[in-house]
Amino acid sequence: MGALIRVRNVEKSYAHGPGQTFVLRRISLDIDEGDFVSIMGPSGAGKSTLLHILGMHDSAFTGEYHLLDEPIHDLPPRRRADLAKQTIGFVFQSYHLLDDMTVYENLEVPLTYRNVRRAERQGMIADVLDRFQIVGKKDLYPNQLSGGQQQIVAVARAVIARPKLILADEPTGNLHSSQGKEIMDLFKKLNEQGTTIVQVTHSDVNAGYGRRIVKLSDGWLVA
Repeated sequence: MGALIRVRNVEKSYAHGPGQTFVLRRISLDIDEGDFVSIMGPSGAGKSTLLHILGMHDSAFTGEYHLLDEPIHDLPPRRRADLAKQTIGFVFQSYHLLDDMTVYENLEVPLTYRNVRRAERQGMIADVLDRFQIVGKKDLYPNQLSGGQQQIVAVARAVIARPKLILADEPTGNLHSSQGKEIMDLFKKLNEQGTTIVQVTHSDVNAGYGRRIVKLSDGWLVA
């Protein structure tokens, strides 16, 4: 399998008075299709920043980023957004569910991006509701769910359209240990079926689910 992600000399900085504060320094990294990578390091090391660049939520960086051989650093915003929607499932630590939509409608959103036919959508949603044991929650709104339940819905939404790449930022940060284990077991299974996963985690246990660990410190990759 070839490289799904190729990052070369990526840097991210903010203007800070007369100088610059760097969040990422000269990051070069290859992630192959089918890999399961854990990004670790202390707070402020740049882990989430790197994940948001990979997820195309942040285009204000220098250097090169190729995803599926597409030069993300050179793409117009529209093409970048389309590619992200078609390729990536993102799990945030803070859920990012749409408050004015029910659980069912939240799960339907990624399928509409990928032009899945309505009849097929219903089957896929039913399958995921069942797999995550949230059938009874499908007509509820996010604010009617506990934090743990919201995170489970967020993970379900990320995986429903079978994306090539899942990016997860502290995916079990707000879950009980048993729920967290369920999520990590699911990631492992998805990875075994070919989905590439990149997670940011502080947890050695969660990192142990992956195939390799990438460490950041002060914005630098640590060998």
